[in-house]
Amino acid sequence: MDENHYKAVPVTGAVITVSSTRNPETDTSGKALKDLLTSAGIEVTHYALIPDDRERIHKEVSIALSRANCVIVTGGTGLSPDDVTIEAVAPLLEKTIDGFGELFRLKSYEEVGTAAILSRAIAGVVDGCAVFCIPGSTRAATLAAREIIIPEIRHILTHASSTPHR
Repeated sequence: MDENHYKAVPVTGAVITVSSTRNPETDTSGKALKDLLTSAGIEVTHYALIPDDRERIHKEVSIALSRANCVIVTGGTGLSPDDVTIEAVAPLLEKTIDGFGELFRLKSYEEVGTAAILSRAIAGVVDGCAVFCIPGSTRAATLAAREIIIPEIRHILTHASSTPHR
């Protein structure tokens, strides 16, 4: 879609870091995401650092969706028993953006090789808002935001906001 076909959708961002070991001072992924969004002219209206807990993640994403239309959840997307971000967020998604996970893994493969298959990164739409679940490493968060999310968010929201709301 040519940029002149995008709707004038104001983008607001939310960053949720899922980690049972980080604190606000050591949350380099959350900081990187907030900095990248701000640098792109996207106001960050919500930030949270929460533990790996399915119920807490589900609740925090719901809160973030009331404050922003671009929600990025970093962490908890791997294969360990504690990694429950996907299980918490996937039921919220009305539509999935399958190409996001595919492209993220392709770009990750270029950086980390076959270990990229361990990422369960997903994205989707909830009530006209975009939600992205990405790995917790700062490198992965930066890659996702810089290479995919920020360049496409207005395009995504143009389409998502034209879908009927609940």
